[in-house]
Amino acid sequence: MAAVDPHTPVLVGAGQLSWTDRNAATTPLALMVEASRRALRDTRRESELLPKLRSIGVVNGLSWPAPDPGRALAAELGASPSETVTTHISGTSPLDMLREAASRVRDGQLDAALIAGAEAVKSTADGRYAGGPDQPEGTEPDVVLGTDRYPREAAQEGAGLLSPVTCYAMFENAVRAAAGRTADAHEAWLGELWARFGMVAKSNPYAWLDTAPEAQSIVDTHPGNRLVASPYRKLMTANLYVDQAAALVLCSAGTAEAAGVPRERWVFPYASAAANDHWYVGQREHLDRSPAIRAVGRAALRHAGLGIDEIGHLDLYSCFPSAVQIAGRELGIDLRDATREPTVTGGLTFAGGPGSNYVTHALAALTHRLREDPHGIGLCTGVGWYLTKHAATVLSATPPDYPFADFDMQSEVDKLPSRAIETGIDVTAPIETYTVSFAQGNVPETGHLSCLLPDGRRAFAATSEPETLGQLLDGDPIGRTVRLSADGTIQL
Repeated sequence: MAAVDPHTPVLVGAGQLSWTDRNAATTPLALMVEASRRALRDTRRESELLPKLRSIGVVNGLSWPAPDPGRALAAELGASPSETVTTHISGTSPLDMLREAASRVRDGQLDAALIAGAEAVKSTADGRYAGGPDQPEGTEPDVVLGTDRYPREAAQEGAGLLSPVTCYAMFENAVRAAAGRTADAHEAWLGELWARFGMVAKSNPYAWLDTAPEAQSIVDTHPGNRLVASPYRKLMTANLYVDQAAALVLCSAGTAEAAGVPRERWVFPYASAAANDHWYVGQREHLDRSPAIRAVGRAALRHAGLGIDEIGHLDLYSCFPSAVQIAGRELGIDLRDATREPTVTGGLTFAGGPGSNYVTHALAALTHRLREDPHGIGLCTGVGWYLTKHAATVLSATPPDYPFADFDMQSEVDKLPSRAIETGIDVTAPIETYTVSFAQGNVPETGHLSCLLPDGRRAFAATSEPETLGQLLDGDPIGRTVRLSADGTIQL
């Protein structure tokens, strides 16, 4: 390997685990400690690098929302960082931490950092874990990354579009309409796509589910695969009920060289980028598109001097199938090409969806994959809220031609057209997209609609009327005219 600028950021360690012992209790901190130790051992220079860790960052966790988890992790590891970092809840959080740390390494402000995260949602749900170690009042991290902004406005909430699965199911039907598919044809496609994710997970030793369901089993409704929000069944949704952890060690090339980390363990972040789509779902021009992920992907690839077809190792954020399909379209990836899988882990359904920390697992998997293919290129994306937040990173084991760069693409996205959101009016308008959410037992519960008014404004509506729910589930209501009333009722 040729000489590398000593301020070049490099990933030198990656560790992860899935806690599958149902007879033993665990905690997020214990999981995180083990993943971090694995990442440090993976460097082959644990004793040299542990004292060098000046930043310890922990992804915000649902099962242990400690005020300063990095401080607790440092104490368990015997580290003495000069700062601790955490994030707001978002699927982009690991990339946010990687972007920040890599930029500071490049600028000579940081020698080595640990990025970690864990969830014990399964143990919590099973009653085997009830909390983590308390921290003194007033404890807080040195740095908090990300955006803490309320994700919904009144019209979206009034239509019951609260849970991510409901919104992503609406995006899914918009994707189907744009593709010109019937409901049956689109379900068949979703089964094929998600079955490929399952096959990747089957070969992932850290995946939560080690079975690979057949495509038909993914789209059929059965006891293990209830309807959630049409067209989604359980096996098309992120699996939050896991006990998992992952960690990464990032340092400067100079620090890695001085510590004696073998060169074959180095993986370089080439470039990162981030942006949000228009913050509220109702403001977006199209619900089957994402200008932000397009801008983010292009910026990162452009700096690396690469085209999307040169990316051999992909991990597209896969909370739901619509997220993968929209990212694929925006980035120019042919998802029907079964020789080029869009995941290196198996995705959030099968590999596991540990809250905001999934991407740490994806980055760990990419690190090991790229070591095995030193001339290959990897791309990892993250998504937050309702296809709202986006981030991406390009990586390779080949040293970069240019210094690491991080791009904020928000100003580019903010210039794009947006829609006004209308509430409380009597109007007739066509259905843009929809979904029906289900209660336990596969009982249709609420129909959620997005309609485009003649002047371009968007209106949301909801109904629980059984006859209307039946009409929404029978055939294809997209494009059909609906009467929206000021009191929130609808009539097909």
